[in-house]
Amino acid sequence: MGKEEFTLSNGIKIPAAAFGTYKAADGKSAEVIGMAIRAGYRYFDTASFYGTEEYLAQAIEESGIPRNSFFITSKLWKEEMGYENAKAAFQRSLERLKTDYLDMYLIHWPLPDPAYSNWKELDAETWRALEELYRAGKVRAIGLSNFLPHHVDNILANCEVPPTVDQIEYHPGYSQEAAVRYCRDKGILVQAWSPLGRTRVLQDPLILSMAEKYGVTPAKICLAFAVQRGVQPLPKASSPERMKENLDLFSFELEQEDIWRLATMPQTGWSGEHPDRVRVRYEDMK
Repeated sequence: MGKEEFTLSNGIKIPAAAFGTYKAADGKSAEVIGMAIRAGYRYFDTASFYGTEEYLAQAIEESGIPRNSFFITSKLWKEEMGYENAKAAFQRSLERLKTDYLDMYLIHWPLPDPAYSNWKELDAETWRALEELYRAGKVRAIGLSNFLPHHVDNILANCEVPPTVDQIEYHPGYSQEAAVRYCRDKGILVQAWSPLGRTRVLQDPLILSMAEKYGVTPAKICLAFAVQRGVQPLPKASSPERMKENLDLFSFELEQEDIWRLATMPQTGWSGEHPDRVRVRYEDMK
């Protein structure tokens, strides 16, 4: 396969291998991110909500590698939505990251909470702030996270600069086919958070049988499932071995029949997160 980067709709090229910093080995985040840099990662995904922006800044500083060698994405949280709030949140992220620009900035969720009725106007004014940051050269690309097609439709109806990405939960057993197809039709790159699912996914009999068939780990099956469908995975890991394994995205190809089998698995490993619904706790889904 050999594709080492993805190209956004505005022409910006981003490394294919990305490292997600959410809960990056809580309490040892700078150390873990430093290990990821040494493993070869240059694309890091963070957010104000994650509490890892300062750790990422520390790890980059300690690496001695120039800032422009990295691609950094951050996101504004639910309480930071709105025109003025978004611009202030962006500035706070810059300060925590010790940088004067971001490579990509996203709206983390389309609704502050599922009962919020005026979300269309709120999303539109938040997006207007991101457009201004983009036009001012303070961020190289802007996008969305956890937006479903009806949420993205509202942005597209009220924007001058269209979103380049949409980060959604995506893995075998929860591949959100409608959202992926919609984004592909609109030229929006889908990025997968939780691309490995959870223990339930990695121990699923179908995943285990494919891992044996291809001579790889269950995690590699999940990552291949994403990249072969044009979805960029954002995995996280806390050990050097797993980091290096997740870097190697293109070492083998799944047969088309196996891709269809993975795409049509019964729902497995869903996080319980949905922008229009109250969070479902896993204990409640057993």
